[in-house]
Amino acid sequence: MGTADDAGVYRLTDEIALIQTLDFFTPIVNDPYLFGRIAATNALSDVYAMGGRPLTAMNICCFPVKDHPVEIFREILKGGMDTVHEAGAVLAGGHSVEDTDLKYGLSVTGVVHPDKVVTNAGIMPGQVLVLTKPLGTGVINTAFKAGLASPEAVASSVAVMTALNAPAAEVMAACGVTGATDITGFGLIGHALELAEASGVGLEIQAEAVPIIPQAKEMAAMGLVPVGSHANKNFCSHKLSFKGEPEEILVDLLSDAQTSGGMLMGLDPDQQERALEMLDQRGISGAVIGRAVEAHPGVMELIF
Repeated sequence: MGTADDAGVYRLTDEIALIQTLDFFTPIVNDPYLFGRIAATNALSDVYAMGGRPLTAMNICCFPVKDHPVEIFREILKGGMDTVHEAGAVLAGGHSVEDTDLKYGLSVTGVVHPDKVVTNAGIMPGQVLVLTKPLGTGVINTAFKAGLASPEAVASSVAVMTALNAPAAEVMAACGVTGATDITGFGLIGHALELAEASGVGLEIQAEAVPIIPQAKEMAAMGLVPVGSHANKNFCSHKLSFKGEPEEILVDLLSDAQTSGGMLMGLDPDQQERALEMLDQRGISGAVIGRAVEAHPGVMELIF
């Protein structure tokens, strides 16, 4: 709890530890099947962030059953089930309640070797930081709700949000990663600062090196930045420093609240090339966005 880890871990034996997590939220897209896929991908992600693999999942259904056709709920559940199966896990039931606001997600159980748990406190000075998905889903989702997002931008955002972090977890295990987290509601800045504080290191982030979904920057310049993203920036402001001339729009995007975002991992420099090559083989464009340093622990320097 003290280091804001992504999931709970319980040692069963010397060889097996359980990973337990849950997540659910309201729809962020109109298509019920895609909403089910996004919600399930997001819930599964925290198991991968701890270095594990999911085994079972259970549905969390808060459905306004009197307000929508049953086909809507069927499609949501199908999207979730398909994603659970894609992850190689088993859907083992769940629980439903009648609610005025539609919500859906999963409770997920995974496994990991106790000696290979990846935590928020495992980043070391001198390691490079690799991000496995571009930012901008929050901005694009806000633009979509306002009717201002292009079909191409929406498709790019959905592709990011439905991509499992399983390949990133495989690379983490192969390259000996001990510190990582997935980027979700607190944005890159918020989650990276959690890593910095828990690990007792400072972070230097090359702002221009951070991958951004095409068109998200243009939409952010139009003011289509979620309220939560502004809250992230304001909350983290006292732990940020800047080198060079800050670009406000880029700072907004680095604070952008993500749904089912990528993995941020710390890598020893001698593993960087191997990790990037392995990610590329799995169809992931990993980007080196900065490094961990001994100086200013718990603080992030954004370099422009």
